[in-house]
Amino acid sequence: MKRFVTFSLFAISFALHGAPTPNVLFILADDLGWSDTTLHGTTKFYQTPNIERLAKRGMTFTHAYSASPLCSPTRSAILTGLSPARTGITTPNCHVPQVVLNATPGKKAPVDQKAIQPNPATRLKTDYPTLVKSLKAAGYAAGHFGKWHLGPEPYSPLEHGFDVDIPHTAGPGPAGSYVAPWKFKDFDHDPDVPDQHIEDRMALEASAWIEKNHDSPFFLNYWMFSVHAPFDAKKTLIEKHRTRVNPKDPQRSPTYAAMIESMDDAIGTLLDTLDRLKIAENTIIIFTADNGGNMYNEIDGTTPTSNVPLRGGKATMFEGGTRVPCVIAWPGITTPGSRSDAIVQSEDYYPTLLSGLGLASSPNQVFDGIDILTALKGEALDREGAFQYFPHNPSVPDWLPPAVSVHRGNYKLIRIFHGGEAGAHRHLLYNVRDDIGEKENLALQKPELVTELNLLIDDFLTKTDAVVPIPNPEFDPAKYHPELEGIQKPKAKVPAKAVAKSRTVGRWSHGSDASPELVAGRIQIKATGGDPWISTRAFVQTDEGKLVVNLTFSSEAAGPASIYFTELDQRAFHKDQSVSFDTHPDGSPHDYKVTLPISKLHAIRLDPASKSGQIQITRFTINNSAGKLMVDLLSD
Repeated sequence: MKRFVTFSLFAISFALHGAPTPNVLFILADDLGWSDTTLHGTTKFYQTPNIERLAKRGMTFTHAYSASPLCSPTRSAILTGLSPARTGITTPNCHVPQVVLNATPGKKAPVDQKAIQPNPATRLKTDYPTLVKSLKAAGYAAGHFGKWHLGPEPYSPLEHGFDVDIPHTAGPGPAGSYVAPWKFKDFDHDPDVPDQHIEDRMALEASAWIEKNHDSPFFLNYWMFSVHAPFDAKKTLIEKHRTRVNPKDPQRSPTYAAMIESMDDAIGTLLDTLDRLKIAENTIIIFTADNGGNMYNEIDGTTPTSNVPLRGGKATMFEGGTRVPCVIAWPGITTPGSRSDAIVQSEDYYPTLLSGLGLASSPNQVFDGIDILTALKGEALDREGAFQYFPHNPSVPDWLPPAVSVHRGNYKLIRIFHGGEAGAHRHLLYNVRDDIGEKENLALQKPELVTELNLLIDDFLTKTDAVVPIPNPEFDPAKYHPELEGIQKPKAKVPAKAVAKSRTVGRWSHGSDASPELVAGRIQIKATGGDPWISTRAFVQTDEGKLVVNLTFSSEAAGPASIYFTELDQRAFHKDQSVSFDTHPDGSPHDYKVTLPISKLHAIRLDPASKSGQIQITRFTINNSAGKLMVDLLSD
């Protein structure tokens, strides 16, 4: 795989040929699955005429892949041309308060897990060479519109080189809802437009920016909020699609269908603007998604979408998690209405644009992607392998333990880190041409191919200097349940007998390293070191975009504290959704305020220390950002 790429400066001189420098429009949909558009004949429910309109202008890729099955890693890959394995951004945690610029090895894992996950970065460093910086250096105006999710200031689009950033938000989704009123800071809906949809407004904002900059080359980075949670849409569109629902179709959420339509309408607005200004023939358009469709939330009594015939979805290493829709319209390069089965991925777009525009890379610049111009021209693409790195195991349908994969030709190998016997890796091998649903693992039948593809993975991890999962020295085979791999935890209520046997005190559950007592409106905890914690369900919802935890406690136990939180429909606490803070273990009461970057809370957990000692909690409340009390966990 070619990673070190040096382009000759202005290898293709548009000026010498009398042609203006092409504009670049990059449209990135959020959580849009491979089967969520009409490009591949996999849906009868969703309607995407404007995506089809774009496809008629360019080339549709049937085997396009995101860099990761989750959003922030893919976004970083698009901008840098680097794999998440290299940047260390491997989870969508770039909205959390902690600033972590480099991944580090993990230190601990539950005893039922064979591998310890690495600790990911939480921000995209501004010293990386990026697509926007390259185009700005070549004289392009650069605007970012929509979702970012690579870090707030000083890691926002503005610090990364964009001239404008609208609505300038660092969160994982739209603030509050898709339909106005929204909860963005300094970005309100149009008061004369009832029930304005965020994509309608964003497309108008982006179109106005194109109008202002179309006389010189521009780079418009239109990263849509759609179709990420929360799941809401225009009521008229929901009712329209409700009449079309087929109960036997796995895609049957009228709300999601309405979200798809508004997304597609926004793309139509952008295409209309290019046509009206007569610059469509001088604009390169890339349309793709950051990961597969969401199959683990619930809306309208069903999952938001289905990625059938692919297996799995968002947050999984199967095809449904990483194979995404992709159309590239490059006038003079792509044949209108053409299709390609070449394997392309997120890291490829940056080096390809540099090559096709005749721009030089920075000195000693590294790329993990490759130049795919030959594929765009309809020719064969020489690719050693395409890699996805996801060293985590979220509890979603078809989940896998920490893994890395490689696609080459018709085959895909997934390596599960230390998932075999005695710390060895475990492998899943699929022929994704003949077995698109990844039902038959061929690893035992084709050991030589497994070895061959494994060497590619070794080379990839070495050259990207990846921080990889390590064996868990505390792994307990007696508590390992391989039969539960790939199965989401059930949503059914826990039986009464099971509740009686669990460690509970009042409303609080607790770990074996914490012995809490409820005494006169306070919680007294005897921590024995290790991992003392207490947790409870707390159904809290606010329109303010975030929640604030107020704590008062005295502690004799040393070590940093953390608040873990889950949102609706999540089943487990995870370190990627936690906020750490320092405490004063001097035995005196101290006040602590912890901001949670969510608006809908399902459960909360406090890890007050990591050492032994007495802890007494006298205040534990959750407020909205305006200070209004939402719940008092010591009295409610």
